[in-house]
Amino acid sequence: MDQERPSQEITSLVGREVYSTNGVFVGEIEDIKLDLETEIVTGLALHDPSEELFGRQVRSTRGILIPYRWVRAVGDVVLVNDVVERLDAADENEDEAVA
Repeated sequence: MDQERPSQEITSLVGREVYSTNGVFVGEIEDIKLDLETEIVTGLALHDPSEELFGRQVRSTRGILIPYRWVRAVGDVVLVNDVVERLDAADENEDEAVA
């Protein structure tokens, strides 16, 4: 198995735009959160997150971190679950979305 391929696939996510399954722009991937022990992607760091979705919560931040489990599809863009519904749930569980 080629050891270079997984890291190339992971780094190719940086710069891709992220949209909700409803077609709303969420942000652009700036970095990847990786569990070093398991080598599994656990989150996506987005810069310039959509104020339409996150409102005042993101105005004074550099970006947000969304759990990778929200990802539904990866192609030319990344599709994630409807973030607005998930963000409401995250208010109860702060590790869901970190600003």
